[in-house]
Amino acid sequence: MPRPFVVREEDCPLEGWDTAGRGEVRWRTLLSGDRTPTEAMTMGVAEVLETTLHLHRHAHPETYHVLSGAGALQIDGVDYPLSAGTTAFIPGDAWHGAYRVGDEVLKLLYVFATDSFDDVHYEFG
Repeated sequence: MPRPFVVREEDCPLEGWDTAGRGEVRWRTLLSGDRTPTEAMTMGVAEVLETTLHLHRHAHPETYHVLSGAGALQIDGVDYPLSAGTTAFIPGDAWHGAYRVGDEVLKLLYVFATDSFDDVHYEFG
């Protein structure tokens, strides 16, 4: 049963990928029904560390809100510029990936309309 809940980013475990096919990305899951008393929404903060989060897709729509850094988001072959304060909507099953520009880490708030991060099944191109 969902209930009011408050979480601090730094209190969430650090997870990530560092592989040639996925990119060097780390994240902290803030809301996920398997970890928090929440439902219908999964949210976290991701950082693109080196240059790229490789093209991937998943059935669930997703939003990104850029917290810091700069770069671009490619969605189904179209590039969109990213900078702090930018929000993007990514339809379900759309091929997408992000890359950073400059030395600052590209930090994104991400949201999925699903109960748990475990519901999101990634397919990399």
